[in-house]
Amino acid sequence: MVAIRPGTSLTGSVTVDGSKNAALPLLAAAAALHRPVHLGNVPANTDVETMLTLLQQSGWHTARPVTDPHTTVILPSDRPQPGPAPETAARIRASYYLVPALLGAYGRARLPWPGGCRIGERGMEQHFAVYEHFGDRTTVDDRGYLVEAAAAARTGTVSITLPFRSRGATIAAVLRAVVAGRPLRLGGPNLSPEVLSVVEALRLAGWQCRAGESLLSLAPPPSAPTETIAWKVPGDKIEAGTLACAVAVTGGEARICGVRGDDVVPLVSALRQLGVPASTEDDVLTIHAQDTRPTSRPLRAVASLAPGGLDADFEPPLMALALTRPGTHLFSDAINPGRHGNLLPQLARLGAEIHDLSPTKCRLTGPQQLTGTGVEATDIRTGSALLIVGLTARGVTTLGGLDQLRRGHADLPTKLHALGADICEVTP
Repeated sequence: MVAIRPGTSLTGSVTVDGSKNAALPLLAAAAALHRPVHLGNVPANTDVETMLTLLQQSGWHTARPVTDPHTTVILPSDRPQPGPAPETAARIRASYYLVPALLGAYGRARLPWPGGCRIGERGMEQHFAVYEHFGDRTTVDDRGYLVEAAAAARTGTVSITLPFRSRGATIAAVLRAVVAGRPLRLGGPNLSPEVLSVVEALRLAGWQCRAGESLLSLAPPPSAPTETIAWKVPGDKIEAGTLACAVAVTGGEARICGVRGDDVVPLVSALRQLGVPASTEDDVLTIHAQDTRPTSRPLRAVASLAPGGLDADFEPPLMALALTRPGTHLFSDAINPGRHGNLLPQLARLGAEIHDLSPTKCRLTGPQQLTGTGVEATDIRTGSALLIVGLTARGVTTLGGLDQLRRGHADLPTKLHALGADICEVTP
């Protein structure tokens, strides 16, 4: 566990890791492409390590050059392997990204139900509907699901319209089209930065790609190139947002490097609404909270899958910050219906008064003075929000459950310490 105490304002400069949420589908895309890929800026969190293990168990070769530990080389293999171990695949949600690659290599994909953070139902219905459009057959049981490729190869454009902008189903459709070598017209796509990273990677691999708010289209290259291609994982926008909220909550000033400005536009807007001066330039997010008065407007932080909407993973750190800002603030996350059930009881242990309006919506009035105590990282984003709260709570806050936190961040406490946070690891 770690212990956090309030101290001086956070200042300085720090660089975020590569994005876990972008690295996982890019690794699956490399496997689906069935050609050598060098993927740069790969983070060292445990979810990414689990995905690499799943690739190795399924027959792909992965390696890190000694001279560049943040680059991973993914090489296809023609040697049949048993496939992903169920106990390994069940550790993460993103195991479902591997279905297209497994269909391409073996004609079938057997996986357990998605694991990872326990923040609500992880429905797979839209994924299965995508595979049905390609002629695949799905069967399910209590242990998981089996997808079997169509018996006969099909040709022609696949047209699908999603009933809602599911990130997972969008990536499933894109990667299934890659494996099938078929054009795709996908209506109602998710256009999050993580999806667009996959689209851009495929464009570099020769695919013709167009991404618009109502339609995402792909067409395969005229030939099937086999040479090695280089991709790069974008910087982690959620880690950047977490660090930004930590700096803001202490009234600090810092440069958070390595994050694309376009990826944090909704976050910057929310910070400004909370009275925190924030700006982006040249892949640097700058927070200027030092010597500013703690004034703000009421914040409506509503998680959204719409293009340009607020990513649900920004909501917990913004809630931690809002507890210190004047006004009555509303938070809503219907995308992850179990998240508030994790986060709010932990905040209540610190003395936070937050009113449940529904299982996915709550309201709080700030500023509130919280008191340090023992809390638990029940999921990744709950853990990062509790680190932020510990920077201003009276006394000492001890955070357990670091295994959950490290699934999404290789070492977030070290980054906070580099900015001046009074934080250290302790033995329980």
